[in-house]
Amino acid sequence: MKFLTFSLTVILGLSVSITSETIAAEPEYSAELVFPLHPEHNHAPGIVEYANGDLLVSWYRGAGERKADDVAVYGAKSVKGSHCWGKSFLIYDTPGFPDCNTCMMIDPQKRLWIFWPVIIANSWESCLTNFLVSEDYENQPSPKWNRQGVIFLKPDDFKKDATAMLDEMLKGLKKTGIQLPKDLQKELDEIYVRLGDKLYQRLGWQPRCKPTILPSGRILLPLYTDTFSISIMAISDDQGKTWFASKPLIGFGNIQPIVLRKNDGTLVAYMRENGIQRHIRVSESKDDGMTWGPVYNSSLINPGAGVDGVRLANGHWLLVYNDTFDKRNKLAVSISEDEGKTWKWTRHLEKQKEGSYHYPAVIQGKDGTIHTVYSYFVEGGKSMKHVAFNEEWVRAGDQRK
Repeated sequence: MKFLTFSLTVILGLSVSITSETIAAEPEYSAELVFPLHPEHNHAPGIVEYANGDLLVSWYRGAGERKADDVAVYGAKSVKGSHCWGKSFLIYDTPGFPDCNTCMMIDPQKRLWIFWPVIIANSWESCLTNFLVSEDYENQPSPKWNRQGVIFLKPDDFKKDATAMLDEMLKGLKKTGIQLPKDLQKELDEIYVRLGDKLYQRLGWQPRCKPTILPSGRILLPLYTDTFSISIMAISDDQGKTWFASKPLIGFGNIQPIVLRKNDGTLVAYMRENGIQRHIRVSESKDDGMTWGPVYNSSLINPGAGVDGVRLANGHWLLVYNDTFDKRNKLAVSISEDEGKTWKWTRHLEKQKEGSYHYPAVIQGKDGTIHTVYSYFVEGGKSMKHVAFNEEWVRAGDQRK
């Protein structure tokens, strides 16, 4: 009898193991638009998963971007397992001012946060990052917000370090014989002047990618400024009650960071290229985001478009990005099994001749499903597209038609 019980246990155990491996090995993929193609500008999404499995997507909508005063923040919800989205609803509108890039998180206290910049003078340099917090959002058509605020940052004066780095960068370009276009040279001259201005050091920081929450509870909200094309972290050590600035990530062309954490605690920021390098930019921190090392180029190409990433439950890293040198007609997913040293697996969410598929936001759900939402611009209008897939789908690679 004991032998029979042991045999059944082994057989059942093997059966469960084989079944689990078989299920895990099957590629899974689904996709749908969050709302029908829309005539206005719909851009820059964020995404979170509620504890009950529902999804919330945010973005901004209006006649344009920073110069269109009617731009407001919108959202839409998908109930778990429905594969469809409810009607778009207004999250926030600052009357007379554009509300732009959105990102979201659910913190360890189970509060829903949304961050976005309000554009004060129709220029990116004039923005202030705002936020809303909700403790009542599950089982609701839309979140009920109970706290609102603005993140004011006062970085330590970075003029000396930034000027020295800019001098060195331009010296290197001169040695290669590269001649800067007149408009770029004019922009650089303006940067030199603005680096010494407290207003420009403290104003213009805006979000794009989701916050990273460290094991200590520290929250890192990645921000960037188009004033200097550099990045910074807004840091909170008191669950979002107050925020302070890290040292900036200075590479002049490195914006819109996403932060991933290595097993040894090192933080790696992957950033959109906003200059002439045409590769995703990278910087590392050894002190939980307070200071950052030199900004360097990764092996992954980038046309000057948003990047997002997530550390998967198994420790693998996943990035979503446009792997082109100019257009945004291709959107790739790459997976690294060695914390960013190499990107062994790549598959495309979009690989079209026309259209723009960009500004991705990506998370992994509690059931292991990877959810990506991105701006979907095609002839006929604009929308957000949601794609759900698993790691095995990426490993299967692009399929030849």
